[in-house]
Amino acid sequence: MFNDIGPLELVTLVVLAVLVFGPDKLPKLIQDVTRTIRKIREFSESAKQDIRSELGPEFKDFEFEDLNPKTFIRKQLDNDELGLKEIRNGFDLKKEMAEVTDAVHGRDSDSSSSSSSSSSGGSGGRIDMTKKDDDGKDDRPIFDADAT
Repeated sequence: MFNDIGPLELVTLVVLAVLVFGPDKLPKLIQDVTRTIRKIREFSESAKQDIRSELGPEFKDFEFEDLNPKTFIRKQLDNDELGLKEIRNGFDLKKEMAEVTDAVHGRDSDSSSSSSSSSSGGSGGRIDMTKKDDDGKDDRPIFDADAT
């Protein structure tokens, strides 16, 4: 709970509390705050137990921390029943991004450095979508005009 509060900050809070509430009221205030925190924790634990009992025996391993998406994903990646590590390691993100960049700029991904000056010569690096291939087919994707 107090992981990010340093010792100087803690001393400052204590001095500020003594100045605001006074030394005679401070112990009573600390007791009230700890009692309230204890009641909140008890209420939270009883709610968790009620939810677990309502879910039934098939959810006996259920942890409320799994509802946090980061914890759930971390647990699933550590489990690795689906072979996710192999899939994740099979992707070369830099290579994929280089291929996408080359495709956007109209360069061949095999010889991107040698053909970059020749492919962008006349059109300034733009792709001519009205240009047809040698066999007469159009390079533009087929789309539904009504859908756009």
